[in-house]
Amino acid sequence: MQTRPQYVIGLDFGTSSVRALLVEVATGREVADAVQPFPRWDAGQFCDPDLNQFRQHPLDHLEGLTAAVREVVALVDDPAQIVALAVDATGSSPGPVNEQGRALGLLPEFAEEPDALFILWKDHTAVAEAQEINQLARTWGGPDYTAYSGGVYSPEWFWSKITRIARTNPAVAQAAHSWLEHCDWVTLELTGQPLASLKRSRCAAGHKALWHPSWDGLPSEEFLTQLEPQLAGLRARLYQETYAADEPAGTLSPEWAAKLGLRPETVVAVGTIDAHAGGVGAGITPYAMVKVMGTSTCDIVVVPPADLAGRPPVAGICGQVEGSVVPGLVGLEAGQSAFGDLLAWFEGLLSWPLAAVLDRATGLDARQREELLLEAERNLLGMLTEAAQALPFAQSPVLALDWVNGRRTPDANLQLQGALRNLTMGSSAPEVFRALVEALCYGSRRILERFEQEGIAIKEIIGIGGVAKKSAFLMQTLADVLDRRIVVTASEQAPALGAAMYAAVAAGCYENVEAAQQAMGSGFSEEYMPDPARVAAYGARYAEYLAFGEFVEATTPGPGGKDEI
Repeated sequence: MQTRPQYVIGLDFGTSSVRALLVEVATGREVADAVQPFPRWDAGQFCDPDLNQFRQHPLDHLEGLTAAVREVVALVDDPAQIVALAVDATGSSPGPVNEQGRALGLLPEFAEEPDALFILWKDHTAVAEAQEINQLARTWGGPDYTAYSGGVYSPEWFWSKITRIARTNPAVAQAAHSWLEHCDWVTLELTGQPLASLKRSRCAAGHKALWHPSWDGLPSEEFLTQLEPQLAGLRARLYQETYAADEPAGTLSPEWAAKLGLRPETVVAVGTIDAHAGGVGAGITPYAMVKVMGTSTCDIVVVPPADLAGRPPVAGICGQVEGSVVPGLVGLEAGQSAFGDLLAWFEGLLSWPLAAVLDRATGLDARQREELLLEAERNLLGMLTEAAQALPFAQSPVLALDWVNGRRTPDANLQLQGALRNLTMGSSAPEVFRALVEALCYGSRRILERFEQEGIAIKEIIGIGGVAKKSAFLMQTLADVLDRRIVVTASEQAPALGAAMYAAVAAGCYENVEAAQQAMGSGFSEEYMPDPARVAAYGARYAEYLAFGEFVEATTPGPGGKDEI
């Protein structure tokens, strides 16, 4: 008698959409996926790019996951075949909740209040608060709570954002019984359990909230109240224990089971951050670096704990946490604050004049103007890429810095800004585009070199994400700049696949994550080898990039700059 296949669902919450991926447990075959955009986010609601304010409404998340999951569930003969699901989400993207765990943004009185929504990872409104955390951690007389976060706390992370809201919006601060990372909140919603019973993500806690076993979990009450007196009591309403993503958080609540068309017995795994799930989905092994290449990048490495024993924590990265990626291994994270975002910025810069001219074109009707603009948007990056590739390699002295959204690593400094050098009357759009692509690759090289300077020898580089799959030009440039072979995961959605692997382990289908990876992994579809003829030239250009960066950083107010206190 043939056994019916079992399935799991990986729910991947990105910056602008949520994806549900239906995966066969025994083989890793990706049966179906469904993507739902976030309409409020797409409309720019609750965001102000000029202020670096980026917020997301919980209704976008709930409506999106409902539609996406129902779409893939409809393809299965019997919902009982779907045994588990797991959530990964951007991070650090915390949101305030009431005593029942209800997101404040779902309450009528806060539905239009940006500060009551989820504060997206790329929100940089808390730069001053991050600086205070760094200063206090070194001077308060207790542990340096930034030690396992690279020694520098970021405005992109949990405590910076919460402190900012506590100071600037008393109504939200007083209504917030607690705060949840996005991956934890979705898990809580799906299980319907009491807030106090929620198993919080070790990944999010360790990499974003200064959680570490050596100081009994989160920073102490004394430290937090010295940072901001209005944080008094919050630590006790958060958590002390954390859990790996391959553990069950619970099962679907009857309400959500009915809404999604699944059984209440469906296991829900502990939540995790999208990039870490992507590392698992890419088949990460010790000393391989998985580059999650999308809007920003996250570089994920795992190392056996014994290899780090007796050594200082790795400096300048985004966290060093045992069990955050693969249980039993130490997860290390670094990354760049803008990657695809940098190229999208340049695309928008070039598109603006066309849109403005078309808007005033009297010889075209509204439909024709819209069609022309859409045609330009569809083709602009492709045409820039073709033109940049066609440039003679030695042509163009244009040099760029990739810091348009600050520098995440090494050594976080989100006050830094992008810059261009050596522009002339002959500089063209393709030349500037190529300089931006090269800058992204130089930033990646800085991260790789930092790991190796800290004794973490990287043996393999794996690319995943939209940029890795869509831009052969950028990937070849990256291989040349790094002087390393790069492989790209075959799966188009490695984070969702990694979440599905966690779900399979949580449901008891596999003993551990490594076994799930072995059975469910997708392998690699592309390989990029460095071009020896270009490696040396890029090495010289990289030295110029470093010198340019030092100059810009020295003249920028803030950490490491001219106004550092």
